[in-house]
Amino acid sequence: MQDRTFRRISVIGLGYIGLPTAAMFASRKIEVVGVDVNPRAVDTINRGEIHIVEPDLDMVVHAAVKEGYLRATMAVEPAEAFLIAVPTPFRGEKHEPDLSYVEAASAAIAPVLAPGNLVILESTSPVGATEAMAGWLAEARPDLTFPQTHGDASDIRIAHCPERVLPGKVMQELISNDRVIGGMTRACSELAVRLYRTFVTGDCVVASSPRVAEMCKLTENSFRDVNIAFANELSIICDKLDVDVWELIRLANRHPRVNILQPGPGVGGHCIAVDPWFIVSSAPDEARLIRTAREVNDAKPVWVLSKVREAIGTYLMENPGKTAADVSLAIYGLTFKPDIDDMRESPALAIARRLVSDHPGPVLVVEPNIASLPVSLQSAMLEDDWPNAADVHVMLVDHSSFKGRSRPKGHLIDARGIWANLKCP
Repeated sequence: MQDRTFRRISVIGLGYIGLPTAAMFASRKIEVVGVDVNPRAVDTINRGEIHIVEPDLDMVVHAAVKEGYLRATMAVEPAEAFLIAVPTPFRGEKHEPDLSYVEAASAAIAPVLAPGNLVILESTSPVGATEAMAGWLAEARPDLTFPQTHGDASDIRIAHCPERVLPGKVMQELISNDRVIGGMTRACSELAVRLYRTFVTGDCVVASSPRVAEMCKLTENSFRDVNIAFANELSIICDKLDVDVWELIRLANRHPRVNILQPGPGVGGHCIAVDPWFIVSSAPDEARLIRTAREVNDAKPVWVLSKVREAIGTYLMENPGKTAADVSLAIYGLTFKPDIDDMRESPALAIARRLVSDHPGPVLVVEPNIASLPVSLQSAMLEDDWPNAADVHVMLVDHSSFKGRSRPKGHLIDARGIWANLKCP
């Protein structure tokens, strides 16, 4: 294949990864056509605005749209490279991977594929997903050749390159983080490296196969999940033993080879709460530790809810004559991590939903990163300021704006250590 510069790129899926990636290519003066099934997202982007919260993304999108390098549409158009960045959730109690979005994206781009095109699956995927995508494309376009049958001589190049960025720092980490690229052949990898070199300053490391690249992303997030599970389990043990877990971790981490993470109300987001299940589903008998870590983290919201019910019971014993309907709850944070608006798989949101559903008294929610509450929380009240008058306070997300505030009066359930060592005003 003759060397060339990419002139038009299509990004399928304009969410938390797809839109920043599209904006990054467009900022390098490459024409980018973003595709999404959400008409509101398409209209918002074409106005030069964004439908998600991510620092610095709004400025880059506004400039790219104004200069004509980025536009959004609901219909796939021909391009030289197609990046698929659609959701890959799991389904059912067995947590089976759901590749229906990838399959739908493959069906959408297949009619416009042409010889020389590159297709990259960026969505975090179970092992074998890239090969499955290649099979769907080959079935839809028998007039073209693909790497699984024609190797380096194929018409279409296919690779997997998972995103490895942290929400809140996506625009910086897209540029500086290393990329792991697993092409189906050497030529596939080389072309993918050439594409990402457009803006990536980190190393573009070539894996020996798409399966290694897929497993690499799953391994990274499973490693983090196991470590978070240790911290979460430790917090439950410490509560039973009447030990301050925050002090304990601070002291234990003074050991030069110990780095315990901070516990929380569970694990959320589109990666850590999902990816380990892909490994478990692929090797259910072998992935014992990974499965247990997922179970520990998935159970943590239930434990937090039990502590809230315990606090309500204590308040009622202290205030004879009152009922649960008289007890006001204040919930701090709904997102899956601090300082973003993303509530996907958020344990804080799951806890809030349960409290709003079960508690007969008033529920106040403090979440500075959203303008309105989700439909499931409509009976609660979104507060702009610190509701010191509440009887029970439940800290679930350590947003920056929560830090340094006075510890509120009342019963406290602190899942993030915000109020540790603080005195009441």
